[in-house]
Amino acid sequence: MAKENRVVIDNYEDAREAYLARDLSQALYADGEVIMGDVLITLHGEDHRMRRRLENRLFRREVFFRYENELFPDIIQNTLGPHVEAGKAELVSVSHQLMMNLSALTAGVDRPQGTPEESFRLYDYLMTFIEGATLVHYTGDKQAKEAEIERSLAAFDEHFLSPGIARRAGLINDFKDGRIAEEDLPQDVLTVLLRNEDSLNLPHQVILREIAFYLLAGAHTSATAFTRTMHHIFQWLEKNTEHQEKLMSPGFIQRCVHETIRLQPSSPVSERWAEKDIQLASGSSIDKGSRVVIDLIQVNRDRSIFGDDAEEFNPERVLPTSVPEHGLSFGLGMHACIGKELAAGVLRQGSGDSDTHLSGVVTLAVSSMFEKGCRPDPNDPPEMNPSTSRPYFGRYPVIFK
Repeated sequence: MAKENRVVIDNYEDAREAYLARDLSQALYADGEVIMGDVLITLHGEDHRMRRRLENRLFRREVFFRYENELFPDIIQNTLGPHVEAGKAELVSVSHQLMMNLSALTAGVDRPQGTPEESFRLYDYLMTFIEGATLVHYTGDKQAKEAEIERSLAAFDEHFLSPGIARRAGLINDFKDGRIAEEDLPQDVLTVLLRNEDSLNLPHQVILREIAFYLLAGAHTSATAFTRTMHHIFQWLEKNTEHQEKLMSPGFIQRCVHETIRLQPSSPVSERWAEKDIQLASGSSIDKGSRVVIDLIQVNRDRSIFGDDAEEFNPERVLPTSVPEHGLSFGLGMHACIGKELAAGVLRQGSGDSDTHLSGVVTLAVSSMFEKGCRPDPNDPPEMNPSTSRPYFGRYPVIFK
């Protein structure tokens, strides 16, 4: 068997160019086909362009603005309320519950019963799907885990997806017959796919994986960024006790979110297959068939771009306007994260406020925690997750003062 040719990119400019190259296709989820097979992020070429063009209609800034200002505040209050009343919480589970409630709305996962039991069931499916997307990093029996994920997908289909499809099919027919207006249709990914099923021609199993992917991607990446941002701010507070008032500024919190995502991207690497020979401006060449590994940890700590303190958490870092504060963690080009503005918002470029400014749901959630006096539990330190080689927290107990 011929040895695989690997090209590792560990500097910002080469990574930026590679992300924009149209002849590099997704290679990261080869071991996660049970969840990631034929979903948006793994597609390339015309199939990717067609589905992305349709789903982009949902991921517009005015839709994000509605989520952030009308829907998410109630989700935060309802999710955090019982924990604040109890005086304590565990950040990993709370953050996934919090972000799951939002990503379910985005994906199109209905919860008609509205009971805690229904939410707990969906949460169990979500956590299993997350293991499927990151199966390559799973440290246990991968074959057994894959079988478990398949069973969870089938149960998720029965309890959530198929009833949701039936409800939307009825609403779409009502719209076509003029009984309801277009704005009365759900604004979610599932509705977009169903309204365009003739042109997309997607099998049911692909729709199932696409909705499961949106559920896990929206919840897991935001929840991970939330917990890591809280951790970085706790550490920052130990060194900057005289500047605690800054935590009352959503703008400062948002910078903390972006700086956290720069230092700890949701995926530490991006991987691509070279569909053709590629020559980078730096002189580096990539042969057709090579696996291109973009080392985001190193790329986002490139001192020539982010300064001599690139390894440190510095939410007040000043960068050129051409360099995003979160580095390249969300990617660029045709495979850039479709929901990055919903998760992390857009930093203000000036000092004035704007009625259309997006803080991002992670910023809103972190701000809410500090408004409620959240601090690490001094008697129960955080622990890392032992079931994956990725640096995820397994437990992060906190208290509310």
